[in-house]
Amino acid sequence: MIKLNGTSPEMIANNLRPFEPTHPGELIKDELEVRHLTQASLAESIGVRPSVINEIIKGKRGVNTEMALMLEAALDIPAEMLLSLQSDYNMQIAKADSSFMRRLSLIRKIAAAL
Repeated sequence: MIKLNGTSPEMIANNLRPFEPTHPGELIKDELEVRHLTQASLAESIGVRPSVINEIIKGKRGVNTEMALMLEAALDIPAEMLLSLQSDYNMQIAKADSSFMRRLSLIRKIAAAL
């Protein structure tokens, strides 16, 4: 790993990653608690099954564009923020998968030889 001015790249603030990635469901859970709302009431207000909201909150289901827009309408949380959190979460999970990272390394080697 190349050091810049004696500093390892992973120690530079812009390159730091949280220990645990943050799923957008955590933000939604906190927002429901602050507003004293239930998962069921949120689900009803946006027209989905309560299990869908529960799976998002537990990090078992991702937030797609349509869901982000519905949550924005119901909770006034910008859809872009929810989608950005989901994208960051997905990226961190993928990068933590050593098998997938080996596969990427192999792809890069093949691509470099072309």
